[in-house]
Amino acid sequence: MATPSTSSSRLFLGTSGWAYPTWKPGFYPPGTAAKSFLAYYATRLSSVEVNYTFRTLPSPKQLEGWLTAVPSPFRFTFKAPQRITHFNRLRDCKPLLEEFLAALAPVREAKQLGLILFQLPPNFAATGEHAERLAAFLEHSSLITHRIAFEFRHASWFTEATYSLLRSRNAALCIAESDDLATPEVHTADTYTCFRLRHSGGYSHAELEELSRKLTALARDREVYAYLKHEDDPTGALDAAELLRLAGAGSA
Repeated sequence: MATPSTSSSRLFLGTSGWAYPTWKPGFYPPGTAAKSFLAYYATRLSSVEVNYTFRTLPSPKQLEGWLTAVPSPFRFTFKAPQRITHFNRLRDCKPLLEEFLAALAPVREAKQLGLILFQLPPNFAATGEHAERLAAFLEHSSLITHRIAFEFRHASWFTEATYSLLRSRNAALCIAESDDLATPEVHTADTYTCFRLRHSGGYSHAELEELSRKLTALARDREVYAYLKHEDDPTGALDAAELLRLAGAGSA
């Protein structure tokens, strides 16, 4: 992968995972060992969203291995544990949050921590109680030093009240698009933006060109993190690599 220049150096593109043997030979070359997947992935993409942390906290040894496998500009984004977002549903989460953030310390110290993504369940609607929970959750001072993004999967959250609350804590609205729901493109954080691009079957070349223009323009004055859907086939990884190539070509 050619080193991106200007705005594309603030564009962090990848997929939501990398450990897929079925990506051979479309993305990973034939014969690539599983232990070498991440190192190869990082030659073609600049970031990854780690879904592993949704269920299990990583060990220091795991993180050391991941950090060793990638170059220093590479960024890891981590999905917050389901104990926070789905079981406790943002209520009384400070100890869980502190445990999670402590586990990520090696990545933060290496300056390779991208975002922390809080993906809320589809049945978590913006009722008065839930809105109050979100506001209380954002009050935890330990969050403020990290780039954080919230993915809402119930359309009731797409209101100015939500956007204003996120802006007050410089938290990003995750701009997610899927076959079922599309988040309005509202940028609530000052210096970064998060996209999750989840259309089934991937994107056409024309769509990738349009996406590349949009993401590159945004990256002129902010960091942009964008993650495509991970499937058993390598479509998402190949689309992400093409997006990064187009962004690099456009900024040369």
